[in-house]
Amino acid sequence: MPEMSLRDKARDLRNNATAQENQLYYQFLRKFKYRIHRQKVIGFYIVDFYCHKARLVIEIDGGQHFEEKKLNQDIFRTRFLEEQGLLVLRFTNWEVDHQFAQVCERIEEVAEQRVTGFS
Repeated sequence: MPEMSLRDKARDLRNNATAQENQLYYQFLRKFKYRIHRQKVIGFYIVDFYCHKARLVIEIDGGQHFEEKKLNQDIFRTRFLEEQGLLVLRFTNWEVDHQFAQVCERIEEVAEQRVTGFS
């Protein structure tokens, strides 16, 4: 069987999102003032959420992101995204579960700063 394309993998990730990704999307990002893409392919990577207007990537990190190998991959990945002129905001599953309002406020604040800064 051929390897899944990044686009196919992104679709699969959208269809099998984590509880925290679904909560953030359906309770906040879906009706956000700027359009948000879920599981967006950027280069060789798939980001959890992407706002083109703000050039903003939003990542929700589960426990696997705190293992050394994954931490190093995330550093490399973030560097690539920043080289594309994007800002990467990272939140943990715990933050989404226990500090949802603060996560939403931070996203809104950063997006607004970036959009007004680009105008």
